[in-house]
Amino acid sequence: MKKKFNFVLILLILLISLAACSKGDSSKETINVYNAGEYIDMSVIKDFEKEFNAKVVYDTFASNEDMYLKVTQGNDTYDVLVPSDYMIERLIKEDFLQKLNFENIPNFEKVEDALKNPEFDPSNEYSVPYFSGTLGIIYNKSIIDDKIDSWTDLWQEKYKDQIIMYNSQRDSIALTLKMLGYSMNSTNPKELEEAKQALIKQKHLVYAYLTDDGKDTIVQGDAAIGVQYSGDAALMINDNPDLEYVIPKEGSNVWIDSFVIPKNAENKELAEKFINFMCRPEIAKRNAEYLVGYTSPIKDVKNLLPEEMKNSEVAYPDYSKLPELETYKNLDKEVLALYDKVWTEVSASSKEK
Repeated sequence: MKKKFNFVLILLILLISLAACSKGDSSKETINVYNAGEYIDMSVIKDFEKEFNAKVVYDTFASNEDMYLKVTQGNDTYDVLVPSDYMIERLIKEDFLQKLNFENIPNFEKVEDALKNPEFDPSNEYSVPYFSGTLGIIYNKSIIDDKIDSWTDLWQEKYKDQIIMYNSQRDSIALTLKMLGYSMNSTNPKELEEAKQALIKQKHLVYAYLTDDGKDTIVQGDAAIGVQYSGDAALMINDNPDLEYVIPKEGSNVWIDSFVIPKNAENKELAEKFINFMCRPEIAKRNAEYLVGYTSPIKDVKNLLPEEMKNSEVAYPDYSKLPELETYKNLDKEVLALYDKVWTEVSASSKEK
């Protein structure tokens, strides 16, 4: 009988403990954040949780298009998204985002004036910049002796099985359009057909279409040349000094990723506090140090960084000396259908020459 009593007592204590833990967890406000992979210093998330007695559920996506499909067609709800410029324009147009209450985001005043009122959010009602940068080519100088300065270098037979293309519909089509002398935002069916044929022609040269995995592949020397964002390129160069990043002479993309809040967000106020927290100079500095090559939009951050970072031509270039740069624009559904068709046919094409 005593054993039975002890068992019941232990069980009761366990149930009380579990209930207490559950109560403790439920007392914390929660926000769901959806951001690109490897795109934040996770220690700042922990600091936010501690300061605001909150819980951040943090998910990642591989591309803007993947993010769009999940948040517009899936059952998951998020309080904070971090899309790129053209995707924000689309989400605004489709009435998917809600306007921000900037009374909860006073640190917005610390954002560089040049990044306020962007073309995709001209009244700056829906977005707060997170990072900006460029799209370019990274290559290994110990493997490639030639000067790399053109998108056409990604079509050179001598680099067969050494080329990493970026596994992103918008980026790969855009750089091909630029190589052909067209706008990265082309809506011309003939120009898109040319881009498709060029990508199909190139495919037998390509080692792989990758996103984050492509960084390690090039750093380790398994491939010699590829397409990368400036921030990732800077991280790669830190790991392998033989790598060099260039903006091709035909021109490229300059992008801005920003915080936004969907209309179906369940905790808007805490989401705005999260955005404001990320705009603190000391927090933005930590993210900038973690991401190395991305350009922080916060005014004071550059001066807080180590000398080698603030003088980086990858993260803080003289834009007046760069080739022509374009910001991606939102494309109408009819044009997006053309892009989808191009990408589907390129993906389905054979690698055989």
